[in-house]
Amino acid sequence: MSGSGVAAALLLLVASGVASATSPVELRVWGMGREGEVLRDLVAVFEEAHPGVRVRVQQIPWSAAHEKLLTAFVGGALPDVIQVGNTWIPELVALDAVLPVDDQIATIRDDFFPGILDTNVLDGRTWGVPWYADTRILFYRHDLTAAAGVDGPPATWAEWLAALERMQRSAGPGHSPILLPLREWQTPVILALQRGATLLRDEATRGDFASPPARTAFDFYLDLFRRGLARRDAATQVTNVYQDFAAGRFTFYVTGPWNLGELARRLPPALEDAWRTAPMPSPAPGVPGVSLAGGASLVVSRSTTEPALAGALVAHLTDIPMLCRLYDLAGDLPARSSAWNGCPIARDGRDEERTAAFWTQLQAVRATPKIPEWERIATRLTHHLELAVRGDVTLDVALAALDRDVDAILEKRRWLRAREAE
Repeated sequence: MSGSGVAAALLLLVASGVASATSPVELRVWGMGREGEVLRDLVAVFEEAHPGVRVRVQQIPWSAAHEKLLTAFVGGALPDVIQVGNTWIPELVALDAVLPVDDQIATIRDDFFPGILDTNVLDGRTWGVPWYADTRILFYRHDLTAAAGVDGPPATWAEWLAALERMQRSAGPGHSPILLPLREWQTPVILALQRGATLLRDEATRGDFASPPARTAFDFYLDLFRRGLARRDAATQVTNVYQDFAAGRFTFYVTGPWNLGELARRLPPALEDAWRTAPMPSPAPGVPGVSLAGGASLVVSRSTTEPALAGALVAHLTDIPMLCRLYDLAGDLPARSSAWNGCPIARDGRDEERTAAFWTQLQAVRATPKIPEWERIATRLTHHLELAVRGDVTLDVALAALDRDVDAILEKRRWLRAREAE
C-alpha cells in the first residue's frame, strides 16, 4: 500500500472506532456543481467501510454556493465537510469557520502541486485539502495556425503577438485571432502575475494595480484590442464559443480543463485533431509562463461534532483511487501529482498531449491575493479594464480609479492592522 493509502487507512480505522461506539452517525457534505452529483458515488465506498455511518450529500449550484455558505455560517448550520473554491478559503478562515488540516496531510503534503496547495495556506497553517486542480492555458486551432505558417505554440509574449498578427493577416473576414471576453478577469491577472505583480501592497491593505509590473501587463492586454487582435464586441458577436471555435471565428482562447471534455463532445468529428493546448506564454524566454492556481478543496467545518470522522472522509476523497474516480466521472484533474501516474488521465495520443499541457502548467501556478475581499476586487478590476478597452478612459486613469476602489474595499483591513499595532 502507498504512503498515502496507509495514512488514509489509519484515519479510517480511527474514525471507524468513533462511528461504532455511537450509532448511527450522519455526516453532512456539501458538493458544488457537477462534483455534488458524483460525490454520491465516491462516498458509497466510505459508507461500506463504515457500516455505522451515513453520508448525506447535498448538491449546490456554484452560482448559489457562496451566499448559502455565509447564510449557513451565520445560522450555525454548516455541514461537516464542504467543497469550496480555493479563493473562498481566506474568507472561511477569517470567519473561523474551518479547522486546520496540517496534521492530516503531513505525510502527503509534498504530493500536491505546490501552487495549488499554497492557495490553502494562510498565516503558516493549512486550512483545506486540495481535491482537484484547475488552471488556465491556451487552447488553439492547430490547423489554422499551421496553415498560416505559425510553427508550434508560442512560448513567449513576443512569439504570441507574432502568431496573432500572422493569423490576422491570413484569416478571412469575421475572424478574431484571440477570444478575450471582457467580463473575465483571469487573463489580465495572469499576465500581471507573470510580470511579478503583487496586485496589492502594504500587507494586502492597498491596491497596487498601477505599479510598473502590473501596468506593463495590462498595457499588453489592452494592446491586443488596439491592434484588432481581440474583439471589443465579443460578448455580443460570440454567441456560442464552441460553434464559433469550430467555425474558425477565433484561433486562441485562454480557458481551463473543463473545456477538454466540452470541445471533445461539441466539435464535429472532422475537427477532432484540429485543436491543441499549450502552457501560457511567458514574458521572456527560458522562464515558465505563470498561470492561476485554481480548483477546489475540501474543508472540515469547525462546528462539526465528528471531526475525526469528517477528517477521515476528506482523506478518503483525496486518496488516489478516489481522485482517479473523480477524474473518470467529472474530468477533474487530480491535485496530487502521483495520481497523474496512477490514474488514466489520458486515453489516447491526442488526449494525452492536450492534458500534458495542464501538467506542465500546474508546475507554475500562483494564487491570487489570499484575502476575503478578492472577489469584490476582481469585479472592480473587470469594470475598470473594460472601460479602458472600450476607450472610455486611458489605462492610467483606469488603474488609478481601480486602486482607489481597492483602497476603499480594504479600509477595514487597514483599520484592523492599525489596531493590532497599538
